[in-house]
Amino acid sequence: MKKIVVLTGAGISVESGIKAFRSEDGLWENYPVEDVATHGAWFKNPQLILDFYNTMRTNLESKKPNRAHICLAEKEKEYDISIVTQNVDNLHERAGSSKIIHLHGELTKACSSRDEADESTFVEIGYKPIKMGDKANDGSQLRPQIVFFEEAVPNIGPAGKVVQQADILMIIGTSMQVYPAAGLIRYANPKTPIYFIDPKPCVSPQANLTVIAEPASTGVDKAFRMIEGETI
Repeated sequence: MKKIVVLTGAGISVESGIKAFRSEDGLWENYPVEDVATHGAWFKNPQLILDFYNTMRTNLESKKPNRAHICLAEKEKEYDISIVTQNVDNLHERAGSSKIIHLHGELTKACSSRDEADESTFVEIGYKPIKMGDKANDGSQLRPQIVFFEEAVPNIGPAGKVVQQADILMIIGTSMQVYPAAGLIRYANPKTPIYFIDPKPCVSPQANLTVIAEPASTGVDKAFRMIEGETI
């Protein structure tokens, strides 16, 4: 069974109605990144951060996986598929994918504000808000289990090991310009076929690269047809 590793970014979820952080009219337009997504900001104004992510969590509850998420889950019947996502939503899980690495944390989890990398403090909260006074099991204030800027990305190592195993690499809805996630492509064998799916691709041509300039909802289906040798 072929091993397909899929790297996903905000572009796979925009068709489900989830705003990208960096896009036009994205979340950073109304909330400066330094106020809601940095390690220092948590200590400066934790209530603002709780409010920001509580709102995101509430909005997520009404969103549904789109065709791209569903296709990746369905294809587990035919391929060994691992997903490495930069997204903090749970749409891959809700679509039915079983092997998912979240690089930047999970919106439906909370963690310790004393040691955000301590998995023993992680708690599933679903779509409920986190309030000031809610405590982790180490006695500290609970905070969103989100990897803020200025914090290490604990899952970058495991993600790199998965990419090394890829027979095929699929990149969906991410520019692969933001590090450390952008560096993951270097873990792949130089000859590994890469399918890059984005409506506005910005990549340099190379022999092993197939660019599909379409939204994720149609591009993922097209990529699998190409992998399976069907005429497009």
